[in-house]
Amino acid sequence: MDTRISGKTRLLGVFGTPIKHSGSPVMYNFSFNYYGIDCVYLAFDCGESQMKDSLTAMRRLNMRGGNVTMPCKQEAARNMDKLSPAAKFVGAVNTIVNDGGILTGHNTDGTGVVLDLKDHGKTIQNKKIVLLGAGGAATAIMVQCALDGAKSVTVFNRGAAALEKAEKIGEKMKKEGVSCSLDYHLLSAEELLTESVRQGDILINATSVGMAPMNEGQSLVTDMRAFHEDLVVYDVIYNPEITKLMKDAAENGCRKENIIGGKGMLLWQGACAFQLFSGLEMPVHELKEFLEKREKEGIPVLRDIVHE
Repeated sequence: MDTRISGKTRLLGVFGTPIKHSGSPVMYNFSFNYYGIDCVYLAFDCGESQMKDSLTAMRRLNMRGGNVTMPCKQEAARNMDKLSPAAKFVGAVNTIVNDGGILTGHNTDGTGVVLDLKDHGKTIQNKKIVLLGAGGAATAIMVQCALDGAKSVTVFNRGAAALEKAEKIGEKMKKEGVSCSLDYHLLSAEELLTESVRQGDILINATSVGMAPMNEGQSLVTDMRAFHEDLVVYDVIYNPEITKLMKDAAENGCRKENIIGGKGMLLWQGACAFQLFSGLEMPVHELKEFLEKREKEGIPVLRDIVHE
């Protein structure tokens, strides 16, 4: 029996489907326990058509808030009372804070990357960023980098439709005064991709290319001349821990400390959400030690955090 739970305990949770494999409850409950916060975090299987009712329940039960994963992010955004700037531009919510029945939706997808880069001593301010992908996570990264002061973000994507959608989001940002330069190109423009990476400061892969098992051993950067010593290479993929993109970067001049995998992104997304829930910084160092111990025991948690 968990003696922490009382009549004053507040509930939080993650909403989406499938959800049983989620590692989010482990991460947040560890952090609540660390500070002695009287909250408990659970996982709720919820489809898109059920999201509106779930939000009504969040208000009725006075839940502190929660996280949202696929396929509910867009539906959640449509039913918020307020949206953060990033959530408004992206049109998707992965974190909800309930203040007296007023639900505010946030999107920490891009923040997770920015904070993980910061944790590795890298800043995106005034940097030229090349972003591979124009899907949901990629768009959130584009938005957050632009909001946080990147000099430019050049987006490359295979399909034109997603690229056009990202461009429309960029146009909205410019109308609201975001000064970051934003450009959009198809990946078929291979010479332009190579030159953009050569001239860039940070390369971010926000696609599934390179992910195990289906896309392992693949990379969207095929010209090794694109890599250079000062380039920071960030791959959002966390399985495998070293992707082909990262391997190619290491073998073609990029410094080891500038090559970063996506595992930390999941942790920092959660850290941002925890601060929104509690006003406190997530005990990241202690949580890392705890998760590493579980990994050694054969209990993978971090890779299963699902609200990315």
